[in-house]
Amino acid sequence: MATQIKSDEISSILKKQLESLDLASDTYETGTVLQVGDGIARVFGLSQAMAGELVEVQTKSGAVSGLVLNLEADNVGVAILGSDAEVKEGDTVTRTKTIASVPVGETILGRVINALGEPIDGGPALDKKQTRPIEFKAPGIIRRQNVHEPLETGIKAIDTM
Repeated sequence: MATQIKSDEISSILKKQLESLDLASDTYETGTVLQVGDGIARVFGLSQAMAGELVEVQTKSGAVSGLVLNLEADNVGVAILGSDAEVKEGDTVTRTKTIASVPVGETILGRVINALGEPIDGGPALDKKQTRPIEFKAPGIIRRQNVHEPLETGIKAIDTM
């Protein structure tokens, strides 16, 4: 003989299940590489990606960083920051939800860094307390200092600007 479960019992069980549901779990927006060429990957599925956002391409040999450059209706263009030889069609791309930035301040003076702001000169790790986006609006002409010593390049077309 089958036991009968009443609708109010089902409702209370579902309510308990919903209350214990963890809605704060991490969700990742992922996409798929459609094509790769000349250091640029076309990625489908990253509809919420931001221009200048860092992404990670999961390849067979590990993760490769990329930078979202152009946003189109059905795909995004990602500049591969490293070797694109490992990136293949069908690889998974994950958003990091962070805009590309580099450390700034006194600690960076005299250091050599890569496009991600990581030191490549063999020195100690950089203090990343202060960072600036790599794409940053320049100050207006009025806020800038006057040019006291012009830079001559020797190319008339540039020097006349």
